Amino acid sequence: MIEVKNLTKEFRMNKKYPGFRGAVKSFFTREQTVTRAVDDVSFHIDEGEVVGYIGANGAGKSTTIKMMTGILTPTSGEVHVNGIIPYENRQKNAMDIGVVFGQKTQLWWDLPLSETFTLLRDIYEVDQKRFAFQMDFLSEVLELKDFILQPVRTLSLGQRMRGDLAAALIHNPKVIYLDEPTIGLDVVVKESVRKAIRKINETYGTTIILTTHDLMDIEELSSRIIIIDKGRMLYDGNAKHIKETYGYMADIEIQTVNAIDLSEVQFIKALDQEFIMLQAEENRLKVQFNKNRTTTTEITKRLMGKLDITDFTIHEPSIEDIVKKIYRNEV
Repeated sequence: MIEVKNLTKEFRMNKKYPGFRGAVKSFFTREQTVTRAVDDVSFHIDEGEVVGYIGANGAGKSTTIKMMTGILTPTSGEVHVNGIIPYENRQKNAMDIGVVFGQKTQLWWDLPLSETFTLLRDIYEVDQKRFAFQMDFLSEVLELKDFILQPVRTLSLGQRMRGDLAAALIHNPKVIYLDEPTIGLDVVVKESVRKAIRKINETYGTTIILTTHDLMDIEELSSRIIIIDKGRMLYDGNAKHIKETYGYMADIEIQTVNAIDLSEVQFIKALDQEFIMLQAEENRLKVQFNKNRTTTTEITKRLMGKLDITDFTIHEPSIEDIVKKIYRNEV
């Protein structure tokens, strides 16, 4: 379905010099700086796969996606999507793909959501019967009925995101690129969007490329992860393996009514003497632990039996943390 071979993208810019004289010199000089945003990346994605394409900000994710969608032309290397070279045949490629950007929208701001769908039907040349069937499916899966007649500008962020997802799927594309599809959404809406994405993949066998900083998106949706950093591919493999190998350390911050005596909570280390670490400050306790060896539930259950807990927060490693560990070969 998607074949990427030795993909490289360089950006050239005129060299900038500091100060007023530097600005004048920059205006006349032909000297350039070269930034390699994507550096010799290769991978293959089969039809129907859901792949998380992740990395820190500036890693090269968006540049790769733009070459796969045909927006950018590679400096070298090849991209084939469903047998098409995207940047050589943009119009034909556009008929086979859908794109959702979490911080941008393709919906018409002042029109009712339903009118956006009608306009996209004409753009993608979807016949009326197929359009009606697709809209019935999307309205049910994405729960659009309550707001489909409202102007886009009146929609909440969660409603707009579901509208954008529907808009990208009007023509039932073979591939859909999702860039931060749950960014800024609350927990309930996030789960609704994830459920819809899973349903679409299961029903149509749609190939999905997902870029996100949310580990829950990766865990819930992707069976495979590709990690990129500084333009180079660091990892391509099983999502569960990457979390168990590099994202296993987590911590719980617990707040109690009374001040905590660290000696009184040492009993919790009996769960895992090697990896559990404790820090206490006044009425706050931080418990760092290995998720592969013990669970959040077991730790909190035991602490609740001994402490008067008012609140607790669970922190898991971010994508940036995992990328750093891989980059430094830390296991």
